[in-house]
Amino acid sequence: MESLSTPLLVMSWSCRFIAAAILLQTLYFKFTGAPESVYIFTKVGMEPWGRYASGVAELFAAALLIFPRTSWAGALLAAGVMAGAIGSHLTKLGVVVQNDGGLLFALAVIVLTCALATIYIHRRQIPVVGSLL
Repeated sequence: MESLSTPLLVMSWSCRFIAAAILLQTLYFKFTGAPESVYIFTKVGMEPWGRYASGVAELFAAALLIFPRTSWAGALLAAGVMAGAIGSHLTKLGVVVQNDGGLLFALAVIVLTCALATIYIHRRQIPVVGSLL
C-alpha cells in the first residue's frame, strides 16, 4: 500500500468518513420500511427488493470505505449506488421528494463527490488497472 502525504491522508479519511456516515445513517430508513423510502422505491418500481438491495449495497460500501485497504472498493460501490440514486432523482423522482427540500438529492451528490475523491486518491490500489493510473 502506498503512503500518502498528510493532506491527502486527511482528505481521504474525511471523504471516507463523510460518505460512510451518510450511507449508514440512511440504512435505518431503508431497512425499517420508513414511508419515505417505501414511497421512493415504489415510485421507481423497485419496492421492496430494490430498497433492500440498495440498503445492503450501501452497508457494504460503508464498511469497505472505513478500512484503508478496501477504501477503493467501497468508493467504487458507493459511486455506483449514488449514480443510480442521482439518476432516479433526475428522471423519475425529481430533486425534491415529498417536500424534503432536495435533502436526499444533496446527500447523494455529497456521497458521490466523496466517493469520486476517494477513488482518485486511492486509484493505484485498484487491482489490474491501478498500476496504469
